[in-house]
Amino acid sequence: MSLRERKKLEAWRAIRAAALHLFDAHGYEAVSVEQIAAAANVSRATFFNYFASKEAVVFDQDPEERADWQALMETRPTDEPLWASLTAIMIGFNERLADRMPLQRRLKANSPALAQSSQDLSEQFRGDLRRWAASRTRLGEELTTALQLNLASAAVSTAYHAWQPDEPFDTYLRHVRDCLNRAATGFGSAPPDPS
Repeated sequence: MSLRERKKLEAWRAIRAAALHLFDAHGYEAVSVEQIAAAANVSRATFFNYFASKEAVVFDQDPEERADWQALMETRPTDEPLWASLTAIMIGFNERLADRMPLQRRLKANSPALAQSSQDLSEQFRGDLRRWAASRTRLGEELTTALQLNLASAAVSTAYHAWQPDEPFDTYLRHVRDCLNRAATGFGSAPPDPS
């Protein structure tokens, strides 16, 4: 990473850190873009060079996170069963959200504007995961791969919705592991013959 890129990343992180601190202290609606810019020691225009909106500060992924989750995918053994790989990747991805997911959850629970947000923490991650899984899928196994991807996604979504905003992040991770383990039991035997 060049010095210029490092400085841009530092600025991005400083703006987000200032915003999240202000949101945590005062609530999402009570904080303006101008207050975030002042707390981060940047101009309003600079804020918008890095974030499209105040909402984006809450939900945008750190620019380096994509490389982290892609590494999670690429380091899985090629001969590992897909479900075992998906479980390890989903847990690893979610563990990396510990620094901000609890605050995001609380903000969504307390903010009507954020509660209505259609932004998703992991849209890009799921796209990368689908491409990764497709690269490991043998001809004729596409349906099984799609089913496992959908089940893994549903397991994590179920864990998220079961996690209460006032509960510790470890509770969420326990829910993720439990839901993935429960979903795994369906892969232990051959499907019934439909005839």
